[in-house]
Amino acid sequence: MSSSEQEMRSGVQLVSALLLLLSLSGCSSMDVLVSSYINALNGTTVTIPCTFTSCYKIDRTKFAMNWTYQETLNNTEEKFMTYDKNKGMQPVPSNRFGERVVFSGNLEKNDLSITLQDVQLEDEGLYHCYVRNPPDRIQGHGVIDFKVVTELPPPRDSTIAVAIGASVGGALALLILSMVVVKCLRRHRKQELISEEKMEEEGKLEPEAVAEEGTKAVCHLLQKL
Repeated sequence: MSSSEQEMRSGVQLVSALLLLLSLSGCSSMDVLVSSYINALNGTTVTIPCTFTSCYKIDRTKFAMNWTYQETLNNTEEKFMTYDKNKGMQPVPSNRFGERVVFSGNLEKNDLSITLQDVQLEDEGLYHCYVRNPPDRIQGHGVIDFKVVTELPPPRDSTIAVAIGASVGGALALLILSMVVVKCLRRHRKQELISEEKMEEEGKLEPEAVAEEGTKAVCHLLQKL
């Protein structure tokens, strides 16, 4: 299984989990969830996901579902996958797809995904996922814009992003270090002033000695940093 197909399956599993949460929290109407567009590499195997939500459990005697294909510049839709109450999901004989389309979803999890094998350039177009789950009166409908490419796009160059990240990180580090140094100096100076005032009150330290001792302490602290 290719990495793109694994990512697609992971996405379908995530959507299924979200659908389960929605079903537990209640729902208001039928809703079909699909990818708005899919880019497929010519000659590969690709999963086209379709999941749905409904306020009612599936009654196999009333449930209805169709997958159709539509050429981008043509209003005619060709049905190539349907649901049969006795046989379940069944492919419809098609000159376009032959036996390259198989059902890969799970009806128990409201997953109606299909898998298209050996993708061809002619497979490009709009894929419609229609769902009806009585007594829900609303028919769900999702549309996927399916594109076929002959080569994968080049990987993104992350050098610039890394350089920017490093620069920003370095600037933040310097800013934080400067704030720490200033805070330490202020705290140290405050402690010195308190100590000086106490010693002056006791008559144990002359003003000149106070300034000299304060300067030495600050220099010593900077050397440690």
